[in-house]
Amino acid sequence: MKAMFLIAVAGHLLCGVSDCLLTYLPKGRFRFEDMQDNRKLSAAFDGMSPRQPLASMLLGCLAMCLFTFGYLALCDWMNAYSTTCAALMRVSTVMVATFGMAHHVFCGVPEWLYVRLGRTQAALDLINDFFKKTSVTMIVCYLGFLIFGVSFFVAVVTGLTPLPRWACVFNVLPLMLALFPLRVGGAGNWAGAIMFLGLFFLL
Repeated sequence: MKAMFLIAVAGHLLCGVSDCLLTYLPKGRFRFEDMQDNRKLSAAFDGMSPRQPLASMLLGCLAMCLFTFGYLALCDWMNAYSTTCAALMRVSTVMVATFGMAHHVFCGVPEWLYVRLGRTQAALDLINDFFKKTSVTMIVCYLGFLIFGVSFFVAVVTGLTPLPRWACVFNVLPLMLALFPLRVGGAGNWAGAIMFLGLFFLL
């Protein structure tokens, strides 16, 4: 189990790097609000190689395969203390692993298309349409993280597991919520890496 946790740490770190490849651009930072202003978005993407989003997509797929092992190992461990929580965590892990991987690719494709199509207004209209029509993958992915985080949190806080109640902080959901206001790229993945590293020492 601990080996799976270390693999998950590595997977989340790699996925965080792949997120940063999509977030940090040659002339600035990607911001969703800039998708309504082609001048700002085009300026941020100026000089970006189409290889950058391609690398992000490929690295992200590998990374998500790796960290899934850790989530499944944690589900197996939880099964000894709460079959209900374990079942919810398994279902949510599948949601993250499948829809999340699609979401990661669907985040990289628009950036690749935008660069390859010359960062024009027509290219922006195309990627906006693409993102809206594939946003269900993002919704299901984050819903999976929510279900997993709540299930694990409740099991620890209520004393169902042998973990001390304060160990509830080593949970992807509260850690993600704590990091999001900082607006760092890959916040969810840094949260996941911290969670599995903490659990590595606690379990």
